Amino acid sequence: MPEMQQVESSNIGAVGYDDELEELTVEFNNGRQYTYNGVKRNVFDDFLKARSKGVFFIENVKGTYQFSRIM
Repeated sequence: MPEMQQVESSNIGAVGYDDELEELTVEFNNGRQYTYNGVKRNVFDDFLKARSKGVFFIENVKGTYQFSRIM
């Protein structure tokens, strides 16, 4: 699992990115973790810069990338 970075969000607790695998990992505040496949680095960078992490996630990640639940 990549190194996770804490984020300020009402729904998302931390995010991480694996450059080699192009995988985004999202940990929600409820403790669930998901990995999203085929995510380009610029999407992760924009995610970190987004004013609202939840809105960015809904508009740019959810429903766009295949995912698997980790925890």
